[in-house]
This record gives sequence, structure tokens and C-alpha cells, in this order.
Amino acid sequence: MKISRTRSSSRLRTILPTVLVLAVILGILAGLYGYAHSSQEEQGESPTAYAEYESGTVLQILADNCEADEVSEGAYRGEQTLLVEVTSGQYKGETLMVTNAVGPLYGEPAQVGESIVMIVNTYSNGDHTATVYEYNRIPMILVVVALFVLVTVLVGGETGAKSILGLALTVAMLLLVFLPLLMKGWAPIPTAFLLCSLIAIVCFVILGGCSKKIACACIGTIAGMALAMLFGLLAQKLLHLDGLRATDAEALLQLRQTGTPVHIRGLLVAGVIISALGAVMDVAMSIASALSELKTVNPQLTARDLWKSGMNIGRDMVGTMTNTLILAILGSSTVLILYMYSLSLSWHQLMSSSYMGIEVISSVSSAVGVILAVPLTALTSAVIYGRSQGAPSPAAGGTKATGKKQK
Repeated sequence: MKISRTRSSSRLRTILPTVLVLAVILGILAGLYGYAHSSQEEQGESPTAYAEYESGTVLQILADNCEADEVSEGAYRGEQTLLVEVTSGQYKGETLMVTNAVGPLYGEPAQVGESIVMIVNTYSNGDHTATVYEYNRIPMILVVVALFVLVTVLVGGETGAKSILGLALTVAMLLLVFLPLLMKGWAPIPTAFLLCSLIAIVCFVILGGCSKKIACACIGTIAGMALAMLFGLLAQKLLHLDGLRATDAEALLQLRQTGTPVHIRGLLVAGVIISALGAVMDVAMSIASALSELKTVNPQLTARDLWKSGMNIGRDMVGTMTNTLILAILGSSTVLILYMYSLSLSWHQLMSSSYMGIEVISSVSSAVGVILAVPLTALTSAVIYGRSQGAPSPAAGGTKATGKKQK
């Protein structure tokens, strides 16, 4: 009975700090969410003409002149006239005649029974027309995400489920908090660093509760992101580049001209912080977990021993992790890289282009954060674990203190 009560008390002491930390940080994130979405309703009369994106089901193909284009690798060109039943929005249930423009870059032929997304234009006199926007990919996206969750949970078990929860929170915070705060005029770099730090702590606590291992991983992650941010600031200063030269910056400049107080210059380094987060968390957690196991197996390890072991483990991780990070960034730009290669640009023209400079800043700064997270996490773990010297193991003669044989 006493043993049961002791175990319950010990478990309660372990759970309470975890719940408290999660409650505090989630409360902060909820407050930021509330602020980010406050005062967004604009007062005034409703527009007399507007466009909406709604889903619909193709009932019949009335006309179709689409033909395969060999130059476009068999992609279709032409136009279709469709009879579509609207399945969402204010016109749900209506049947509309819809035009579908088809081309290699902007559309594909629709089939009877397929679900599509339409642009429904409503005019001041109440009339409305529709054109096909795209194939409705929402159901299949949900299927793909569901398969990803299923595989993760089947292979990772409880830990996999916790990682999915952390991933969902990360995506939600970046989309629902980070972007709205930027639209309200918050500085991108400190905002990204603050949110990524809070997200890292929440994800780690969800995975492992409140422990020395989690504390080491959190400190290593935040320190690694901070150094990636500082290196990114230095790199963009040296290369005379910032967010104003990034892709689609012109559209954001137009937003500023209409009164939206979004800051563009800091977006490049803010992207560095976000792109480095996952890889830095991976490295920091791996090293902290490895040193925790080493200390458990051999409590006599000193801080110096743990530091050396952490660095040896980290060096093996650096090569693969930096390759993974840089190749992921370059892989997402394969189409643009191929296009630039096809132009046969000279060495000076290519290396001095803003595109190359931005890619160097993004990939190298993120990699620097990953690399420097290794010694920072190893040092933090060595200091925290090295302070507590475990009792001598039985093999070292720890049971001889009483001078009697244990039964």
C-alpha cells in the first residue's frame, strides 16, 4: 500500500510541472492568437460586386475542344463548357454553366462526377457567373495527411502520436499566429524567434515531459536558432541582400502602399529561423538523449567525459544533417535552378544574382545553426548531468558498505 502511494506521489510530482509549463506557454500562444485576430472586421457596407471560391460537381460536359500538345509533353490545351452543381456557399444546390480554360500551366480537362473549385462572380444586379479555378484537391490532401499520420503512429507508437501533435501545433502557430502578427506590423525576426522558441519548448515537453534531458534539448535548440539568426543577419549584411530582393516581395510592397504595415526586410532571416527549427531540434534532442542514457548506464561519468562523448556523437550527425537541410532547400527550387542553367549564365552573372545570394544565406545560415547546436547542447548536457554524481554501482563494490551479505 505504501509502495503504491509512493509511486502515485512520484508520478504526480512528474506530471504537475509538465502540465504547468504547457498551460503557461499555451496560454501565451492563445493570447497571441487572440491579439493577432483582433479588430480584423472592417466596418462599412458590403461590396456590390465580389468573387467567391466554391466547390461544385461536374454533371455534364456540354462542349470540349481540348487536344494534347506534344510540345507540352502531352498536356492538354483548349476549353470546356461544363454543367456544374454548386456544393458550397450561398449558391449551393444551383446548377451553373461553367467555362474551364485548359492549359499546361493553369488547368486540366474535367470529367463528369469530378469535384472542382470555381470562381463565382456576383455582380451588383445580382447576376452571377462561374469559371473553373482548379481541381478540388482538399479531399485528397486530407487522405495524404491521414496516411502520413497513420504511418507515423504505427511505426512510432505513442511517441509518434506526440510528434504529430507537436507538428500540428507548429503548423497552426505559424499560420494562425505568425502570419497575422506580421500583417499587424510586428518585426519578423524577433517574432519568428519568439514563436519558434515557444513551439520548441512545447513540442519537447509534449514528447518527454519536464526533465533534465528536455531542459538540455530546449537550451540547445534555442541557442542554435539564435546563432543561425545572428549568422543570417551577418550574411545578409555582407551580401547586401534582405527580404526586399526575395521572390514575391513586390506584392508585399504593394500591400504596404495600401496601408498594411508589413515589414519586408526581416523576412529573409525570419525564414532562416523557421527553416532551421526542425533540424536544430533533431540534433539537440539526439545529443541530449544520448548523454542522458550514457549518464544512466555509467553514473560515474564526469562533465568532461560527457562533453567529449557529446562532441563525438554530434560530429557524426553534422554531415548528414547539414546535407539534409541544404538539399531540402535546393530541392524545393529545382525548377528555377534548371531554368537558370538553361540560360547558360556566366559565372559572375550567376554568383552575383540575388537568387544565388538569397539561397546561400538561407541554406548556410540554417546549417550553421544546426552545426553550432552540437557543442551548445553537449556543453549544456555535460554541465547539468555532470553536477550529479551517481552512487557507485554494485560492480564497483557499492554493496560492501554494510559489511554484510544482502539477502
